[in-house]
Amino acid sequence: MTQTSSQNPNFPDHPIQGAGLGLRSSHYQEIFETKPNVPWFELLSDNYMADGGLPILRAEQIRQDYPVTLHGVGMSLGSTDPLNLDYLARLKKLIERLEPSYVSDHIAWVSVDGKYTHDLLPLPYTNEALEVISNNINQAQEFLGRRLLVENPSSYLTFNNDEMPEWAFIQHVVNNTDCELLLDINNIYVSSQNHDFDPFHYLSQIPADKVKEIHLAGYEKKEHYLFDTHGYQVRPPVWDLYRAAIERFGSVPTLIEWDTDVPDFQTLRAEAAKAEALMEDVKKQSQHTMKEEVI
Repeated sequence: MTQTSSQNPNFPDHPIQGAGLGLRSSHYQEIFETKPNVPWFELLSDNYMADGGLPILRAEQIRQDYPVTLHGVGMSLGSTDPLNLDYLARLKKLIERLEPSYVSDHIAWVSVDGKYTHDLLPLPYTNEALEVISNNINQAQEFLGRRLLVENPSSYLTFNNDEMPEWAFIQHVVNNTDCELLLDINNIYVSSQNHDFDPFHYLSQIPADKVKEIHLAGYEKKEHYLFDTHGYQVRPPVWDLYRAAIERFGSVPTLIEWDTDVPDFQTLRAEAAKAEALMEDVKKQSQHTMKEEVI
């Protein structure tokens, strides 16, 4: 693979830190009028790929005042379909326009035989699937000229032919592609409850130096499983897992995701403030522990 921009020691050119927010159309006007003290925004890249029109104009206006990341759902990195080069070309053009700190997509597939679903579908954790997604990530990174962040899924089923647990699959993906990770803490917790594994063990198996961004969201509790809806406040067990993640990975830039039943902007900012406070608390505890060890 050719050298990507993330291999530059100064990458990202527009660094992010703290707790950012997903940009939602219902909040545009308030953001433009008040210019809130938000450290960064995440944009769903698939919504801004047109050459013109109001969405991209608004995105460029946001970009004038804030660092941004681009998070997509359309690469279909886990599909056996060839990569959609038209999609990647439009994404590359968007990257050039907005200069995001990070570009991310999912460990999932969304297409088969050129037909696209409206959901992120799970992969079997097999060596064959590993080869497919690794090749696709390498090709996408080569095309875009930069490293990708890939996000772990939430899931509601497992495959009989799985050859490894999810965390091992992710380790292999990282090793095969030199990509980086967008670690969704809510997804880990949801899947752990649906499939009965220890989410804290999952965290312990993730390569710490590869986690560049974290997602937090709220799940819905069904009768027999948890459903990753992104339509609620972050639940207490997810906050507990997030604390463990910050203790292991450091104060990784964290995004509050809220995609359905989107609340008012102040509610989102309050969730981000919780993440900021937790990061600060973990930092202080770490400093206190280091002082005690010196004494």
